[in-house]
Amino acid sequence: MEEDEGGSVLTASVCGGPNGGAHLMLTCFGKPTLSYDLGEAGPQLEPGIKASFAFKAGGKTVAKTLELEAMYNYFTTQFSSADPLLALLRGKGEVTVASDKYGENSFPLTGSSAAIGKVLAECGKASSGDAD
Repeated sequence: MEEDEGGSVLTASVCGGPNGGAHLMLTCFGKPTLSYDLGEAGPQLEPGIKASFAFKAGGKTVAKTLELEAMYNYFTTQFSSADPLLALLRGKGEVTVASDKYGENSFPLTGSSAAIGKVLAECGKASSGDAD
């Protein structure tokens, strides 16, 4: 569980990068929401920017455009529970997140399938009545 402005939020998260300062976090805010924190080694970011990132694992690549969430200084994206990125993140080994502008960080996927499954189960409960 992570604390957010609305209270506790079930979060699947992993640390990575050269010094462990980068983070990937999956939460549910109506839909599965992926947040990517470049860590302290990342450059100074301007609010409102978008950037394209390639998520690479198990010989597959999924490209996503993420938008900077100004309050937390994380790049975020929302998607459906059937998105190919979730399948990639539930794999084994490690995932590398790369961008021409922001470099790359690698994250271990150990235990990711179970953690993501728990978040998606909560997401299903929370969004079952939504008309989005």
